[in-house]
Amino acid sequence: MMSSAHATCDATQALAVKRDVAAKAHPRLVLLTTILASSLAFVDGSVVNVGLPAIGRDMHGGPADLQWVVNAYLLPLSALLLLGGALGDRFGRQRLLVIGITLFALCSIACALAPTLHWLLLARGMQGVGAALLMPNSLAILGGAFSGEARGRAIGIWASAGSITAAGGPVLGGVLIDSVGWRSIFLVNIPLAAAAIWLALVFIPNGPKPSESKSLDIAGALLATLALGGLTWGLTLGSGHQGWTTLALGGVAMGSLLLLAFLWMESRLGDNAMMPLVLFGSRSFIGLSLLTLLLYGALGGLLVLLPYLLIQGAGYSATMAGAALLPFPLILTVLSPVMGGVAGRFGPRWPLTIGPMVVAAGFILMLRIDAAGSYWTTTLPAMLVISLGMACATAPLTTAVLTSVDARHTGLASGLNSALARVGGLIATALLGAVLLGRGASLISGFHGAAIVGSLACSVAGVCAFLLIPSVKASPATS
Repeated sequence: MMSSAHATCDATQALAVKRDVAAKAHPRLVLLTTILASSLAFVDGSVVNVGLPAIGRDMHGGPADLQWVVNAYLLPLSALLLLGGALGDRFGRQRLLVIGITLFALCSIACALAPTLHWLLLARGMQGVGAALLMPNSLAILGGAFSGEARGRAIGIWASAGSITAAGGPVLGGVLIDSVGWRSIFLVNIPLAAAAIWLALVFIPNGPKPSESKSLDIAGALLATLALGGLTWGLTLGSGHQGWTTLALGGVAMGSLLLLAFLWMESRLGDNAMMPLVLFGSRSFIGLSLLTLLLYGALGGLLVLLPYLLIQGAGYSATMAGAALLPFPLILTVLSPVMGGVAGRFGPRWPLTIGPMVVAAGFILMLRIDAAGSYWTTTLPAMLVISLGMACATAPLTTAVLTSVDARHTGLASGLNSALARVGGLIATALLGAVLLGRGASLISGFHGAAIVGSLACSVAGVCAFLLIPSVKASPATS
């Protein structure tokens, strides 16, 4: 369900791409292709959360296993998103888009047919690799196919389609889980993938012309993957039933050391790095990065836990749990464009300060949820407040990222911001083991504890925006 917020966050990548005149012959079909391709990642991200209880029961998976069902996908997506865009620039965006969709579709079939949990996790990881290839290249193709006002309209349609997908995905997934079984939720991807591949091959040229002027930061991508993998593994162990053993602490320490090695290598590579550290010379970009990591981390953790709690603790069916999340994408679809206009007129600082604070208040309202409470008086009010807060923040964040760095780094800045949103969800999910271990009253109390932590994270995100983002409308290279 977080995919509806990701859609607006990811839109910066399309805005940051230069016009590609080669794709202008069939702009509407290009738009349809990018919507179908991106929908693969959006549907998968939202549907799987609803399916976690059923997967756990069928495959006898514990809390750590369920965490990895989510994080096996988020890990390569987070670590390889920037490399996926660079590969498209190097070898052709259409080619990498088709490769990414094909890999995603094949691994979706592998998920549906997985005989054991280990095979499911392997397939989920490869799905994440496919998503890391298709997402940035889909958005680059979209941004290159339009210019001027037409680009803004196209990106708006794309983001709205993402929200619609996010709204329908969990409900459809819940129906399939309740009537057919959890394996069927992965097969929903196949017709979408087939249509996207055909459209991409027929109507999208493999442009712009491949370039070899910039080297690929393969070592940086490998270090980022290993660092996030070590951190995720250590945090998952530490938050589980074994607690913070030497092994868990060792995983966190190893991941931290690898992260430092990644930063050292990126500093050595300069502008050839996957993540040029010059981006963080902008005070505004630092604030936006911290806000994204904290806000999307809190949201990612909530939207893994909430369906799980409703199904395991309150007796909801998968269909009902999916429908319970509907207010989130619907409100974002309606209000995000309005808040984008507000940020364009008055600057992003106040929307990005107030929005996370409103989300923090919504997390506090989650403390009213229990096994016996009515959806209409407990879950719905909290979801409405969280949705209003996220609507205040997502569109202004898109604008602010593009204006926080100089023009030549806007593409990298937007890609990194999207990656940080996934990293936030990755880390939050890795810390949920103690909550997922709970049953009955302990599950409810664990959820309440997680909601308090999420509220604190969102509050800190708002403070970061207030302190680090300029009070006037930002312009490139001035923040």
